Amino acid sequence: MSTRKTRKPREYQNRRLDALAAPPEAGHELFVGLSSLGDTLSRRHHSRDFAFAHSRYLRSRVLAVGLIFSLLSPLWIVVDALALPAELLKYTLVGRVGLMLGLLTVLLLAFTSGERVRRVRFSAGMLLALPAAFYLFVLVVLPDPQVQRLVGYGFIPFLLVASLSVFPFTLLESLFAGLLLLGLLGFSQVIDGSWMTGRGMEALWLLSSLLMVSLAANHFQLSLLLRLYRQATHDPLTGLFNRGALEIHLAKIQAWQRETEGPGRTGNIPCSLLLLDLDHFKRVNDSYGHSVGDTVLQQFAELLVGQTRRHDCVARYGGEEFVVLLVGSGQARAMEVAERIRYAVESFEFADHEGRRIPVTTSIGVTPLLEDEPTLAALRRADEALFQAKRDGRNQVAAVEVTTHG
Repeated sequence: MSTRKTRKPREYQNRRLDALAAPPEAGHELFVGLSSLGDTLSRRHHSRDFAFAHSRYLRSRVLAVGLIFSLLSPLWIVVDALALPAELLKYTLVGRVGLMLGLLTVLLLAFTSGERVRRVRFSAGMLLALPAAFYLFVLVVLPDPQVQRLVGYGFIPFLLVASLSVFPFTLLESLFAGLLLLGLLGFSQVIDGSWMTGRGMEALWLLSSLLMVSLAANHFQLSLLLRLYRQATHDPLTGLFNRGALEIHLAKIQAWQRETEGPGRTGNIPCSLLLLDLDHFKRVNDSYGHSVGDTVLQQFAELLVGQTRRHDCVARYGGEEFVVLLVGSGQARAMEVAERIRYAVESFEFADHEGRRIPVTTSIGVTPLLEDEPTLAALRRADEALFQAKRDGRNQVAAVEVTTHG
């Protein structure tokens, strides 16, 4: 394997990484208190990786509910034909055709969205907005005396509020949609003359109660998704990404590199991998017990998180091995970070349950993560570098570089 020195003029570009479009985040500090209201209130504390998982789940719901709406909408034309005189059918028919075309567009958009999170969320919003817009259209264009002849249209706000419980929306998102639907119901009551009557107040109270039920369903559904996501992707001892989640995250970082750099600008946003191993960790378990060993691993994980940035990633690779992904860091800067981590571990006051200091050091292997290579290839190179650091006496930092062409 050939080597070459990292060109230093590029290193200053790494300092400006925070000004670029944010890369996918690992979110290792998130998901604390998954059952709390804050986790389901908004998306502010959700990592980008969870956003991808959440969008795939949301997409499946959009396709299912959109298909149901698309099948039911034309059937209601029969009800209109039986309840409305012929001269009024033209109003509802125009809106119904527009609704059907809109629903088919939403289905196509969701079906082709793939990993595009914003497109999935937009299609979910449009799925609820289209029936509401159709109802508003009919209320506005239909002559006032004829509104009372509509059959089943007043059920639309209730159907849409109930549909909110099917989707894993955040509480703020569902509350905003619910308030708009309450406003739509109030507008319809002004049109048909039931506003502030006993029947109108009963309908508003019923829709408000249904909205509360939907909000509770959103909370429990999103909390469950967050828990399942964490169990599937995070190490239970340290709270860091596990090996499977790390490999997926590395692939997303490589895709982000290719998308951000664009054609002809390969290498402008370099990334590096650090593979770390606690030296002689078996001695810690044998001398102090496995519970102390677990505490050391937890403290080591916290130390690594403290030594990295928001868009970097720290993962437990297995046993006492950990991986740090440095986004936007070339070889020279990665070596600086690795040496800083090595010194921080050597200086850290690891202690057993009785407060006695435990000497702990780490060996670190460093290698670049190329955007067009299998992630396992980069991890193997990092392992080679780690082996070299151990062979040189441990408590060392070693690097393996690769030659890139073009």
